[in-house]
Amino acid sequence: MAAAVVLAAVAHREDGSMNIARIIKHLLHPPWLVRFKFPPASLHKIEASIHQSENQHSGEIRFAVESSLGFFQLLQGTPCFNRAVDVFSELRIWDTEQNNGVLIFLLLADRKVEIIADRGLNNEIAESEWQHICQLMENSFRKHEFEAGVIKGVNEITQLLIKHSPIQEEKSNELSNKPVII
Repeated sequence: MAAAVVLAAVAHREDGSMNIARIIKHLLHPPWLVRFKFPPASLHKIEASIHQSENQHSGEIRFAVESSLGFFQLLQGTPCFNRAVDVFSELRIWDTEQNNGVLIFLLLADRKVEIIADRGLNNEIAESEWQHICQLMENSFRKHEFEAGVIKGVNEITQLLIKHSPIQEEKSNELSNKPVII
């Protein structure tokens, strides 16, 4: 009986539509797949790209990738955006002096990208510009160009940050440039 209740809860979203396909996709998306799509050499190139970017503006960029959501997150129907906000907080990206941190979050099972920007940038940069970058990256991921897709996203964000968060004298690196695998 309990299994039937769980399956009923799993089978419907809040809006009544089915999400069982998403749950199955996530459950069949093992964590090692992140390392396959982002081997150490790719992670190093992404880190170097972020470092190079941050030498051109005062913003801070972090890249985090998660293979799939956990079972209970799936049962709750956690959207990629909500998970990205959680990761933004967990990585303390909001904790920069100028409130100009940016998270690029990839949920690999969904091949969905979310860009979360701190409050110092949200008033300056339109949501449509962030969405455009997400779409560019997602297009690359559909072609299995994972490293190139992330670097393309970093380069696009760099152009926005050069314009909206110009470099200050004595800029320090407040956040690690190393990609995070969750």
